[in-house]
Amino acid sequence: MRFIGRKLPLKYIVLVAFFFGIFATVGTNKFVTYTNSETFCISCHEMADNVYQEFLDSPHDVNPSGVRATCADCHVPHEFGPLVMKKIIAVKDVYHWILGTMDTPEKFEEHRLGMAKVVWAYMKESDSRECRSCHKGEAMDFEYQDRSARRKHQSARQNGMTCIDCHKGIAHELPDMDEEESSDE
Repeated sequence: MRFIGRKLPLKYIVLVAFFFGIFATVGTNKFVTYTNSETFCISCHEMADNVYQEFLDSPHDVNPSGVRATCADCHVPHEFGPLVMKKIIAVKDVYHWILGTMDTPEKFEEHRLGMAKVVWAYMKESDSRECRSCHKGEAMDFEYQDRSARRKHQSARQNGMTCIDCHKGIAHELPDMDEEESSDE
């Protein structure tokens, strides 16, 4: 490799590559951390005025234990590979934000069921991986659950069900499901 007419020694090339690698790693980590923050997630009014307002005072926001989930806790995988794939797929959200696909409450509601179905399918496919980051099935003490919850959780475990099979609408309002029934006809 040449630098202004001089051949650079290999040790300088390695040194530059090393520092570039550190810079790229730190920069990527900072970017991912920022885009996983609640501040970033609700920076557009579509989220701040709709789903974030629903999330406030939900069991994932306020609860007896004081444990609070943020947007990324439920919507972004914690493992590196799935996290990177989720970030790549999320580029479509930026594209639709630029186009103004959901820039009014009416447009948002028009797309709400479709967006919910995508999230539900993803959670079903991943066996509710993000839920299980906090809620460990093997750590559930059925004796402390009321009879109905105990019966349902034990049945779900025996039948290979996943969290999203029963817990749609736990942090956000359910979309108008009548729209789904009319589209199935």
